[in-house]
Amino acid sequence: MIKHIVMFKLKEKAEGRDKAANIQLLKAMLEGLPARIKEIKFFEVGVNFLQASIAYDLVLVSEFESLESLQRYQKHPEHLKVFDFVSKTSESRIVVDYAL
Repeated sequence: MIKHIVMFKLKEKAEGRDKAANIQLLKAMLEGLPARIKEIKFFEVGVNFLQASIAYDLVLVSEFESLESLQRYQKHPEHLKVFDFVSKTSESRIVVDYAL
């Protein structure tokens, strides 16, 4: 099993929306992926509630059977739509992938 964790820090304004609206839109987009991508074995999205300069806005914790499954997920057209949104609205992101 592979654990895939991504933390997102969004821009204050992007794509005509403020940060709070983009956080909720990204959350909804991510939560829609498990129904569309069979490689996902576990998927959890959380929105940060603690306001601190070092805090990120949203976290994705997911699991995949193998590295190959993770790579298929990353290339899936539905994931690529979310990735496009993230590239336009995100100030930074951090990723950690590890074997369980």
